[in-house]
Amino acid sequence: MAIPETSGRVLLAALLGLALAGSPALAQGSNPADQAQPKPESSTEQNSEHQPSWKMDGEPVTVIGEPLPELREEERIGAYHQPRWTARRRFGETRIYVIPQGDFDFEYWLVPEFPREGGDTEVEQQYEVEVGLPRRLQLDLYAVTHKTGNSGSLGLDQTKVELRWALADWGRLWGNPALYLEWIGIDNAPDHVETKLLFGDEIAPRLHWGANLVFEHEMGGEQTNSYEWTGGLSYTVRDEKWSVGAETKLAWEDVKVSRGTYKREVLLGPSLQVRPLPQAHLDLVALAGLGHDSPRAKAILILGWEL
Repeated sequence: MAIPETSGRVLLAALLGLALAGSPALAQGSNPADQAQPKPESSTEQNSEHQPSWKMDGEPVTVIGEPLPELREEERIGAYHQPRWTARRRFGETRIYVIPQGDFDFEYWLVPEFPREGGDTEVEQQYEVEVGLPRRLQLDLYAVTHKTGNSGSLGLDQTKVELRWALADWGRLWGNPALYLEWIGIDNAPDHVETKLLFGDEIAPRLHWGANLVFEHEMGGEQTNSYEWTGGLSYTVRDEKWSVGAETKLAWEDVKVSRGTYKREVLLGPSLQVRPLPQAHLDLVALAGLGHDSPRAKAILILGWEL
């Protein structure tokens, strides 16, 4: 059946209108930029590829830092993240850890020892240079003089070379252990070798401790062996200004012909450190001897300066 021409045109227009109404993009005008935008993926599509647990990224974690230390001397410094107080000598008889890499210190020691039974007082003086090396190493060099009573001279009669190595950065191991090896050259006497295991840490803010296990051997002569334990406590009264404490030394000594028959020495007394300038420290230790094998008293005065 033939469709009239006018009716055909009306039908075509109606069909075209329906097509435009069903396509908003055509109805509103086509935008090439809109057509170029990719369709966002749904969360289901994004997670469709499974990952094993050992490859999965962890969720973001908020880390809450530790509070700042109460004292400036307990702030962490240097390559080994050690407290500032460990960069200076804290005790007379006891060593701890190592000084920071690149540090260079000078110390003068005055050590009078007073015998128990009417002998002459022996005075020792030490001149020490400390160098902080890489890889948690420290090198110390000593020049030492001795004088007994009113006789003798203050000439150099002893030299020491000391190397110590901390086993880990501060806080990684209990007690922050360090190994210590020292060679002692003595004028007109056999040389000595000394080894130590050093410990030190903070008990609480302001309260610090140190302890050493020591073995010293005479390389000739009577081949004297010395076995020691030293310890110290220090309490900071005023930050980086002064601190008080106590130290002790226990020593057992024997010789080759009578190993196991010991001469015992026990020393105990108070200590004081004063920091008149940021680069300087003054230490004073007054030790009393306990027992007939111990000296009546021993004093240690140390003046240190960081260069």
